[in-house]
Amino acid sequence: MTRSAERHVLQFCHGYDGPFLDCARQYASLFAGTGYRVTTVFLTGVADAQVAASCASDEVLFMEYSSRAIRGLKLGAIGDLRKIAASRNFSFCIAHRFKPIYIALLGTSLSVIGVHHAFDDYERPGRRFFANFFRKRLSLLGVSDAVRDDIRRCLPKWPAARIQTLYNRINVQDLQDDHVSVREARETLGLSMDAWIIGNVGRLHPDKDQTTLLHGFAAALPGLPANSQLVILGIGRLEQELKAMARELGIGDRVLFLGQVPEARRFFRAFDVFALTSDHEPFGMVLLEAMAAGLPLLATACGGAREVVEGVGILFPLGDTERLAQGLQHLAAMDDQQRRQCAELMLERLRERFSDRAVRDAFWHLPNVTELAARG
Repeated sequence: MTRSAERHVLQFCHGYDGPFLDCARQYASLFAGTGYRVTTVFLTGVADAQVAASCASDEVLFMEYSSRAIRGLKLGAIGDLRKIAASRNFSFCIAHRFKPIYIALLGTSLSVIGVHHAFDDYERPGRRFFANFFRKRLSLLGVSDAVRDDIRRCLPKWPAARIQTLYNRINVQDLQDDHVSVREARETLGLSMDAWIIGNVGRLHPDKDQTTLLHGFAAALPGLPANSQLVILGIGRLEQELKAMARELGIGDRVLFLGQVPEARRFFRAFDVFALTSDHEPFGMVLLEAMAAGLPLLATACGGAREVVEGVGILFPLGDTERLAQGLQHLAAMDDQQRRQCAELMLERLRERFSDRAVRDAFWHLPNVTELAARG
């Protein structure tokens, strides 16, 4: 195939499940108006026109590997990516998560910016060896300072400038335009207009620590409005255990488990406040979605959540049900003026730190990106 004279960026993603489709959009949007054409390649997942249309990319390719097929050496995927790389004038590659980073480094001669969305990606000695072997072509991004610092801890000999932070972000206006009204949201979710509602969205999994949320809500109830409810959106293996716990705490009639709600962020205005009790949150995209809806926030002071919430919401120590209960009572006591001031503060934080525009500016000022752009 003939190589194009245009400048291209290769974005290589593991898949498009859950939040990773929007991650592809986020990174493709960094190149809007720059003269680069973005080719986004998905390693797993069947070809899907709707997915392709959601990527903000000039070109979307689906390799359609199963998870099983990319175990071990991944030779087929390496060969396929090599063919793609040979057919276009790619300046560099952005690869999300470790397997795409591995394949991109072995399948191309490109410089690779590896994006990490979780903790502990370099705990394994083999991964540390691999990263060190390819360190001349590899630079790394964490989606929060907490993830960045975790990578730096695992790769102590790397220059700090080669391991940086680039926050996850949202298109604030598009997300707000997508919100439905309080009434429509509550009607859709089957919630009373008279209730005072604490919202929580996430998998019913130990990492999300809804156990602490239930205990904190039970402890807070005497100081909350009489019609208070805790509404949890999500599914997971702890569902029956958490429901039993709510009954044991005497709050079974106050806690609603609504299961998986498609496009849940559209209905956030159904809540009066938003609580996140995760014990190991790399970032907390759901917090940005709650902020865009103007919801006062309460979150665990750990991981990336601290970086999102600090200064605009309430943080409490991991597992501290008493502090969680106090935080809920404090939020319940807010008057309309305080809620408006809180919403304005959160909107300012979103625009300054977590919007597409703010992060695009940050990206093009990263040392390795400016170096790669100068080469390209």
